[in-house]
Amino acid sequence: MIRVMITDDHAIVRQGLRQILSETDDIKVTGEAETGFQAVKIVRQTTFDVMLLDISLPDRNGIEILKQVKKDQPQLAVLMLSMHTEHEFAVRALKAGAVGYLNKQSAPAQLVTAIRQVAAGDKYVSPAVAQELANAIGGDTDQPLYTNLSDREFQTLCLIAAGKTLSDISAEMFLSPKTVSVYRARVLEKLKLTNNSELIRYAFKNKLVD
Repeated sequence: MIRVMITDDHAIVRQGLRQILSETDDIKVTGEAETGFQAVKIVRQTTFDVMLLDISLPDRNGIEILKQVKKDQPQLAVLMLSMHTEHEFAVRALKAGAVGYLNKQSAPAQLVTAIRQVAAGDKYVSPAVAQELANAIGGDTDQPLYTNLSDREFQTLCLIAAGKTLSDISAEMFLSPKTVSVYRARVLEKLKLTNNSELIRYAFKNKLVD
C-alpha cells in the first residue's frame, strides 16, 4: 500500500484528491496538511511514501517546504502540484529535490500513474518538462533571463507580481524588509528592469503569475 500525504491549502482540492485516490486498491491517503508548517510537523512524526505538495501555500513557498521536508526525510518522494503551466516552476522544483511535477489540471489517471511511478523510485515529468529541464542543465543561451534568478529571487519576483507589499513578502519569506529589498534589487538588475511596474508586466508576459 502506498501511503500518501496531501499538502494543499484548499479543502476542496484535498477532497478531490482523496476521492480520486480512494478509487485505487494500492494507494491510501494517510495524512493531510493545509499549511507548510503543518506539513513539516506531520512529516517529522509520521511515515509516508509519497507527499503531494502544492507549490503555492499561504504561509511559505512550496519550494522552501520541499527543501525542509527533504532535509528531515530524504527518502520521502515529493510530487509537486501546481496551477502554473510555466515549466520554470517544474525545473526549480525538480532541482530542489522533488521527484515529479504535476499540473492540477491533469487527468485523474495521470495523478495515479505519477504517484505509482515516484513510489517505485522513478521520477515523473511530462515530455515538455523534461525538455525544459534538459535545456536548463545544458545552459541553453536562449533561456529567459528569469532562469538566472536564485530561488529566493524568483520567489520575490512572483510575490511582487502578485501584488504583495514589502511587509507581506518579508513575513511570508521569514526575512527582514531590508533583505527582501536586496533581493528585489538583484531581480531588477538581472532582468534589466527599473521598477516594480516593469517587473509586474514582465512576470505576466512570461506567465509567472496567474
